[in-house]
Amino acid sequence: MDKSGYLRGKPVHPHAIDGMTTIVELVDNAFLAYNAARLREACRLLTRKMLEPDVTVGVSITGALTPAGLGMSALIPLIGHGFIDWIVSTGANLYHDSHFAMGLNMHTGSPFLDDRELRKEGVIRIYDVLFDYDVLLSTDDFYRQIIQADEFQKEMSTSEFHHKIGRYMRERERLLGLGRVSLLAAAYEAGVPIYTSSPGDSSIGMNIARSVLDGNGLRIDIARDVNETAAIVLNAKRKGKSAVLILGGGSPKNFVLQTEPHIQEVLGIRDVGHDYFLQITDARPDTGGLSGATPSEAVSWGKIDPELLPDAVVCYTDVTIALPVMTAYAIASHPPRTLSRLYDQLESLYSQLSAEYSGHVPGKHT
Repeated sequence: MDKSGYLRGKPVHPHAIDGMTTIVELVDNAFLAYNAARLREACRLLTRKMLEPDVTVGVSITGALTPAGLGMSALIPLIGHGFIDWIVSTGANLYHDSHFAMGLNMHTGSPFLDDRELRKEGVIRIYDVLFDYDVLLSTDDFYRQIIQADEFQKEMSTSEFHHKIGRYMRERERLLGLGRVSLLAAAYEAGVPIYTSSPGDSSIGMNIARSVLDGNGLRIDIARDVNETAAIVLNAKRKGKSAVLILGGGSPKNFVLQTEPHIQEVLGIRDVGHDYFLQITDARPDTGGLSGATPSEAVSWGKIDPELLPDAVVCYTDVTIALPVMTAYAIASHPPRTLSRLYDQLESLYSQLSAEYSGHVPGKHT
């Protein structure tokens, strides 16, 4: 008999890995300790709780993930299986995603190159991803042409902006016979709203800024973004549960999580925080950076339901390692979910938030 209740965990006695080992068997059987065990916990939290039918899943995307191909390999399949309901991304990820829909190539390379020589040859480097400088110029020109259309000559949220852009990207994919290569196009088709927490902080924002100098009428409504994302989360909590999958950290992480303080602290609507918190990060919490802020710290802000803190996992590893593993595990072990198509519901969700704030619906904190 064990002398301590601490010794009730599964014995460390994995099966040998062979050529027939599946991704689910690999994670469940061989990821037993250290950050591998945290990744196993992440896979299980995602598939056993976060992907239940009554859970709304928000994903934040930080770091240069689309240039590394993770839009195509992981995020688009997750959207197609109904595993992602809404997204907050850096503008850079969406800008670089656009290259693929335009038939422009990015290439595998090396991080150990002479950047002075690359500059002379007109080659851009993102660590070990390389591409021609003309890719930037072509994409800039493409965006400036698109936003000259009448439908862009107004103020709009980033979700509306990205939805409209996604339609152009999907048509571009079709005309070039590229298949599904663009995250923006996939989100457009699936009705997944995409927000950018810092819309001016990317080449997309810079090209909008130039077009404004040229007399363009496009303006981004930041307040609409804040209220729409809060409306999505409020609706999730009223009909079920809310989950956040945080890839990296930075501004998108906070924008996903601040929905609850906006609901509770600023709007005065009674709520208790997100139900499930899953983050993949390599940032330390002890340096005071937001990217490494722990779930328990988020509880103090009202971002996470304190009663559900055990349903919070942080895996300290590279997203480019963890996300493909999690995607393969989820697709292999969980059936597709019905698409929520939240973009199509945004007007009604916004009205619901406004009504609760105004006190027309029971639940407003007084």
